[in-house]
Parts: sequence; structure tokens; C-alpha cells
Amino acid sequence: MKREDQFTDCQASQQMIAKASRDGTVTMFDQIRERKVCKFGADGSCCRICYMGPCHVREGGPGADTGVCGATPATITARNFGRMIAAGTAAHSDHAREIVLTFLKILDGEATGYTIRDPAKLRELADVLGISSNGDTKELARKVAESLLAEFGKQEGELIFPSRAPAKRLEIWRRLGVVPRGIDREVVEMLHRTSVGVDQDFEHLMLQGMRVALADGWGGSMIATELQDVLFGTPYPLRGKVNLGVLREDHVNIVVHGHEPLLPMVIVDMARDEELLSRTRSVGAKGINIAGICCTANELLLRKGIPVAGSVLQQELAIVTGAVDLMMVDVQCAMQGLANVAACYHTELVTTSSRARIRGVTHVEFHPEHAEETARELILRAINNYSRRGIVEIPREEMDMVAGFSHESIRYMLGGRFRTGYGPLNENIINGRIRGIAAMVGCSNPRVRDGYLHTTVVRELIANNVLVLTSGCAAISCAKEGLLVPEASELAGSGLREVCEAVGMPPVLHCGSCVDNSRLLVAATEMVRQGGLGDDLANLPLVGCAPEWMSEKAIAIGQYFVSSGATVGFGVRFPTLGSEEFSSFLFEGISALTGGKWFFEPDPMAMARRLIEYIDAARRALGIEQARERVLFDMEMRRQIATG
Repeated sequence: MKREDQFTDCQASQQMIAKASRDGTVTMFDQIRERKVCKFGADGSCCRICYMGPCHVREGGPGADTGVCGATPATITARNFGRMIAAGTAAHSDHAREIVLTFLKILDGEATGYTIRDPAKLRELADVLGISSNGDTKELARKVAESLLAEFGKQEGELIFPSRAPAKRLEIWRRLGVVPRGIDREVVEMLHRTSVGVDQDFEHLMLQGMRVALADGWGGSMIATELQDVLFGTPYPLRGKVNLGVLREDHVNIVVHGHEPLLPMVIVDMARDEELLSRTRSVGAKGINIAGICCTANELLLRKGIPVAGSVLQQELAIVTGAVDLMMVDVQCAMQGLANVAACYHTELVTTSSRARIRGVTHVEFHPEHAEETARELILRAINNYSRRGIVEIPREEMDMVAGFSHESIRYMLGGRFRTGYGPLNENIINGRIRGIAAMVGCSNPRVRDGYLHTTVVRELIANNVLVLTSGCAAISCAKEGLLVPEASELAGSGLREVCEAVGMPPVLHCGSCVDNSRLLVAATEMVRQGGLGDDLANLPLVGCAPEWMSEKAIAIGQYFVSSGATVGFGVRFPTLGSEEFSSFLFEGISALTGGKWFFEPDPMAMARRLIEYIDAARRALGIEQARERVLFDMEMRRQIATG
């Protein structure tokens, strides 16, 4: 096997890994071979929160079985796990805060280049927040934004969005005392509890872990998703393209990378400016091509149809093509190694967030008040850099996909204009055409074969009539393999295929970026409210997985699904295996509290089988384990019913 073939099945990535090697460019794929995994760190049993240590501890084996302070492996792994949840929640929620603050600046007239694209969603959101939706749109928008902003700094009471959950689920959270009080408070409290000499009972720590995670899924992430829909438009299905082949040799190529869509949305609009297009033609290019990497790519794809150049593992490889004239990054998943890769080519790498810089890289700071000026400057930098290109080698691979499956669009597609709702979905789950639903989320990880785990799990699930909802880099992996088009229904089991062909949808639905996993919570809640599938989220034949995860954000997402009653499987490695006691609690014991639990399975086929087993167990509990054919009553049958 060639060196480049070891890391991925994606031919475009293989081609660029080989080119980087020829060019003498060091990428993450070189680094991963040199960096051996530290077992203590990987399994969560290394404690470095004070400098009596660091302490490496073992459970039931040779060597120290506690830290200097007496902390057990269960305490240490729980602390580390809790801090991962807090970090992931902070990342999603800081994103949300930036959206809310920008929204207020727009309303104050301080930020130009934006407009409210979905006033209907604004009014729906106002209703959820308990704000009268009558009256002036701008004044309503201000009340909504101020209400959402208050969710970050609350000290007492409850966040508002958890009240959207089914009544039984909310009752469970209240009984456990895990309904978040304020987003920032929960993150701060977790960091305090996990500092030296504070909370040293792993079950008690995980109650706070639940509360922090819920502050993400039913707090920060949900705020970001809902307000971005109001500002940029609620996604509806559209066609797009994915993979490095979306770059254009005869165009100025700008790649936007990160997670916050505020500046990239303006760049997309500004790229149509005739003055800039004229400047582009004057340097010999035919136009301006915008492409995305990571979750910014998903945000632009869902609302603008902008092509996706690749996942988090293709950020360096996009530069290696020699065709990227400028790459802008804001926050999250932008690797420092980009600077060294960009230095080997003509690409100008630019950081734009006040919260994130890379040493030695150009910084053009974004402020909403100057969004259009900043967008223009970045586009001009890209245009001026076009003539500095060296050898360009763009892979041919690009794949069609369909994306944009928000909660609202799924409801509309399934029910139609006059019967909008989740009734048809529930009906097809009950009659067995759809066995259940799996949410596949999370990152890509160079420690495993890029995309292989994602697509292997998905193919097995859809072959067994499981409808898959996906987001983030997992969605990009599936898209590159042709799983996000209606034609992929040919790979599905007969029941799922029948539903997909009737509706005209793929068997794998792209629901958005990592904050958009909150859409799945809303959709699941609507399924419960529709009826026929129990009275709690834990009753649904619904599971979650992140086969190739790597980020703390994935842990936060997984925990808010578990806390909401879902079973969630992770691949690669699990960060608590240093303690059998704590891992046993996450894999089994926690289900007595939440109805959901974690499991770890690195083999993709085994993961798919376990997910299907959990779906089947839920179907048995609901009494729908046998497929039920829908009976169409003829007139005689109707007369018999009428006469008793």
C-alpha cells in the first residue's frame, strides 16, 4: 500500500498527500506517524490539575493506583471528562454569544451587510421564549435577542429552551437537578468542581457534566442555530458539490474555514460586486470562487449552495493544490500547522477572530461594524495574490450532494403544505419501513482511516432501513462517497428505499454544522409530540454515534444526547478507559438516571450492529418490533365499523 493510501480512501486526498510529500511539505499525516499515543493521556488517567503531580494512575494494575492527593482513577477520569464537556460547551456557546451580540449591533444600525432573512422563524422563536410575536419586526427581534443574551449570564432559575423537551424528559432533569441555570455559570462551576480538592465523587461530578452538556445542546448550540436561521435563513434542501475538485484553476479561490458564518456570509455576497469582478478579470482570472472547509463550509452550503472543499482533515491539502489564493480562518479546528503548509505555497493565510491568532500569520480582525470593508479587503488580497501562483494541481474529484435538512424542512417534506408534521415519519417507523433513526455527528480523525468508519457505519445502517441524520465533518465524509443524493436510496433496505423514493430524499440527511445538532433534539421532540412512539425521548428508536471523533465539542454533544435519553457510540478511543469503574458508570449506570448511555466501539461494522440492536430494543419496548402493513379500508370495512 502506498504511503498516501494508508490514511484515506478519498482519491483527492491521496493525490494531495503524495504531492505534499514530493514538495517536501510536512502535513498532519506526517505528524501523526511520529506522534505516539500516550496511554495515560488517551485513557484519561493522567491528572495535571496541580503540581504535586502530574500523576499517572492505574486501576488494578502495577504502579500507583491513586494520585499524590489520593484521587482515584475514577475521580481523575471523571474530572478530565467533565473538563472536556465544559470546553466543548464553551466553544459552541461562545459562537452563540457572538451571533447574539452581532444581531443586536445589526438592530442598532452599527453592523451593515446583514438583514433578517426569516421573519417567520423570528416569530416562532419569540413564541418559544414567551414573547408576544405581534408588532414591529425590529422591536420583536430586539426582545428576542435580549432574552437570548440573558441566558448566558443567568445565575438562578432555568434556561428557557429545555422547556421545549417533552414534559417527561423535563421532569427527569428537574428530579436530577440538572436543568441548566445559566450557560456561563455551568461551565464555570464545572471548572471549579474539577480543580484540586473539590468534587471527588464521580457520579456527583457527572450530574454537573449533564447540566453543562444540556447548557450546550439545549442552550448555546440551540441559540446559535435558531438565531442564524433568523439572520441568514432557515435551510431547505438544495444541491451542492463537495471535495477538492470544487477549486477552480482559472478563478481566484478563497477558502473559508472555521465555524462562525458572520464574515463568510458577507464575503459570499461581496464576491458578486462588479468592481471586484472587474479587478479579478484584470489579473487574468475568470471569476471569484468561494469554497468552504469544516463547519463554515456547512453553514454556507446549507444557505448559499457554496461548494465544500473538504473536511477538517483536508484543510492543509486544499493549500497543497497551489490553487488557494487566500484562506481565512476564525475559530475552532484551524490547525497551527496551516501556517507551515501555507509558507510552502503562495496561499495567504489570514486569521480574523479577536479570540484566535496563529503565530506568524496575517491577522485582519473582523468586527461586525466593518463587515463589508473587511470582506472587501480579504477578497482584494486574494485577487492580488492570484498572479503569485506556482504549479497548480487540483484533483478532479467532486461529488454532488443534497443538503439543508432543517427541522422545518423535514417537517414540510414529510407532511407537505397542508399536512406539515412528523406524522408520516412516525407512521413509517411504526409500520417498520423505517427501522429507526441514527444521528451521525462529529469530526474526522487522522488516527483512523479518514471517512472509512463514517461511511461503513452509514452503509450498514441504511441497508438495515435506518434513516441517518448527519452533520459536521461526518456529513462531509458521507457526501464525498455519494451518500447524500437521492440515488443513494439504492443502497438502502426495501422499506427505507420506498420512503426515500416516495419523498425524493436521500437516505442520509445533511442537517448542518456542529451547533446544528440541536436541530436533532427539536426533531426528536416533535416525534414524541406527534404520538405513537412513547412520551419521552428515551422511548424513541433513535441512537447517536461519532465514529471518528477527536474534539472536546464531540464529547459535549455526545453527553447532551445521553442526558436527553439517547444511546451514543464513539469510535477511535474513549477518554475514560483508564477507570473501569467510571467507564462502567457511563456505559451502563448512567442509563438508570437518564435512560441514555455511552458505548465505545472502534470497529465500524460492530458499531453499526450495536446501534441496530439498541434501535430494535426500543422497538420491542414500544411493542412495534413486528412490521405492520398499513390497511386501506374498503367501503364494506367502513360500514362494519360504523355499525359496530
